[in-house]
This record gives sequence, structure tokens and C-alpha cells, in this order.
Amino acid sequence: MNSAETLHADDLALSDIWPEEGSSRIPSKVYTDPDVYRRELDRIFYGPHWCYVGLEAEVPEPGNFKRTSIGERSVIMVRNRKGEVNVLENRCAHRAMRFCQEKFGKVKTLVCPYHQWNYNYDGKLLGVPFQRGVKGNGGMPEDFKLEEHGLNRLKVATKGGVVFACFDHDVEALEDYIGPAVLPYFDRTFDGRKLVVQGYSRQRIPGNWKLMMENIKDPYHPGLLHTWFVTFGLWRADNESTLVMDEHGRNACMISKRSETIDPTVTEGVTSFRKNMKLHDMSLLDIVQEPWWNGPTVAMTTIFPSIIFQQQVNSLSTRQIIPVGPDKFDFVWTHFGFEEDSPEMTDRRMHQANLFGPAGFVSADDGEVIEFSQEGFDQDPAFSTLCELDGTGVENTDHMVTETLIRGMYKYWRKVMGI
Repeated sequence: MNSAETLHADDLALSDIWPEEGSSRIPSKVYTDPDVYRRELDRIFYGPHWCYVGLEAEVPEPGNFKRTSIGERSVIMVRNRKGEVNVLENRCAHRAMRFCQEKFGKVKTLVCPYHQWNYNYDGKLLGVPFQRGVKGNGGMPEDFKLEEHGLNRLKVATKGGVVFACFDHDVEALEDYIGPAVLPYFDRTFDGRKLVVQGYSRQRIPGNWKLMMENIKDPYHPGLLHTWFVTFGLWRADNESTLVMDEHGRNACMISKRSETIDPTVTEGVTSFRKNMKLHDMSLLDIVQEPWWNGPTVAMTTIFPSIIFQQQVNSLSTRQIIPVGPDKFDFVWTHFGFEEDSPEMTDRRMHQANLFGPAGFVSADDGEVIEFSQEGFDQDPAFSTLCELDGTGVENTDHMVTETLIRGMYKYWRKVMGI
């Protein structure tokens, strides 16, 4: 069998994974099959999709860098001497070594420790030891040119202090990629105010990366799973809400306004609701309305495939998804605020961040249910999920009792994946 026949056979094998039409019943193998995962890396993370790499505030000066990943490929975000932000693949052009090991730092040049190949902040090769040999011995060939052996440089787009990158230089413009329906919710937070990083948290979740995207596109589970949300009204099914998608269904935003009263028909029978629960420390509910909210107390924006932008009352964070296999991913939280924040607001944002992250009063629940879901998919390869709350179609809604955003994502996913 030649390579073309092998590729065709692989395509046929993957097409059998999801033979039914639609996007409301998702087979287990979508979350477990190694071949599906490899195609996701190639077509999504390394294809024409913008992936989040960080905030400009993380690299404030020339030479400051941050190491992160897009898919399973390690990349470096670095600011050059002109003040521009570059994203370079963390792979030496000589022998492919991932030369940068630190997560953050500041350097004069980028140097691979193996053979000391030396690059500038734009990824250009500056020098090679022994290029001309030693005492007439060895050396690189006469036709070796430094300018032909730089680091792989990704296409970069920055907006409102947020940095995205893409391996495919033909990717559409970032604003077009986000889409006019979702872009206003991105701009609502990232409107040009200078950002300040407050801290990080990181966890490895033993589940498929798409399960976290699903979790943030699922508006009705918070009022059932999370005791904190349903008891203190931060997110319940009766909250005033809006769900919007871009035209492809890949990007979305869930917007909600906190309820000050409790509708007993919404909390009746909900085991996570604790009517008599009281807080010893009420400061976690010290919520201050900010003018830029324009009403909503929560906005959760998902930009496929790698990032969630979270505004949960006064807490602000980016939540980056980095797959490390079909059955696990790294989840990196970057908590931030604005340079213009008062000291009191800074303290408030950091205090409310305790609701989220790996040990957060809310987010610990999500990591656990994703792990248990993955175990269920591994247990039965013939199983298919049921995402048919509010029908099987894909459309924007003005309520939370729906799974439309999940269906929208998988409609797009099937198109890109050819499955």
C-alpha cells in the first residue's frame, strides 16, 4: 500500500467514528482515539486557528520572555528592541532541541545550550560556534548562511493587550476570526486599559481538552453542580442571560446577571443548593459593580480552541487550554486586573480569585467532573453523549437551559476535522 492509499484508509477509519449526522450526540472516540487527537493537533492547533499565548503585560520590556505551548509545540513569547511581541518556536534550528526551559525570564539573546547557536528576539540566527572551523579544521560549509537558519517564527496578532499566534501565516485576521458577534464581549474587557498580572495557577486535568471547552459552553450546569453559584445567586438558571456565537459556532460568550432573589422553582430539588448556608467571611461576596460591565456580572468568552476569558463578578482571568494527549491537558490560569484599579479593587479581584483555579470553591468541581467523564468514555467506546437540551439545532439564545453552544462547537469541529 502506498502513502496515498494509507492516507485514504486513515480518512475512512476516522469517518467511521461519527457516522450519524448532526452535532448533538458525540461518540466516545472523539475524546479517546489517538488518531483523532493527532488530526486535531494538525488541523486545529497547528492549522489556521488563532491560539492564545499570553498578555503583553507578561513581557513588559525588550528581552522579557514567556514560555508556553500551542498544542504540544513549545513556543516563546518575547518582546524585541522595537517593542514588538514575537512568538518563536522553542526548537533550535540546529538539532531541534527545546532550548528554553524557564517559564519566564529576561535575556540578551536566545542561546541553545547544546551547541551555543545564538538568536535575537526576532528569531534570526546571530552566530554559530566554530563556523569557520578551528586552526583550519572543520567548520560549516562555505554556502552556509546564517539568515537561512533562524527559529520558526509564528504569525502574531495583539489586541487590547492580549497576544495570539498561529503556525499558519495565511490565517484570517484576528478580528474576523473572533467574529462580529463575539468581538464586543472581548472588547468589553480588553478595551485598551493597561493590564496588570496578579498571579498564576496551573493544573493538569486527566480529561480530553474539548471537555473544558464544553464546560464553559454549558450554561446550565453551574446552577446544578456548583453549591457556591446556586446558593449565593452568582449563576442560576433563572438569571437574566444571553448566549451568542460567531457564525461558525466555534467562538461564543455566555453573559449573565446575578440574581438578588431566589426563585424556589429553580432551586427545588437541586442538591447543591444550601438554603441555610452562611459564610463566616462575607468578603467573598463583597461585589462592586464596575461601569464597564454595563450590567452583566458574568461574561465567559471562549475563543476556540485554546482560551477562555473570564469575568466572574470582580475576578478576571484568562484560562488557557494546552493539550498533552487525548486524555489530559494543562489548564493555566492568569489572574489580572487593570493598572487603573484602586488598591481596594486589586485586593478584591485577588480575593475573589479564590473561587477559581485548581482549589477554587467553584472550579475544583469542574476539574473533577471532567476527570470522571473521561473515565466514562474510556469505559465504553460505543457510548455517545446526549447534548439535546433545547433541541438539536445551533442558535443564539436568551436563556441558560440549553446546550446549543456545545452543538455549535462540534458542528464546526466536524467540518474542520472531516469526521
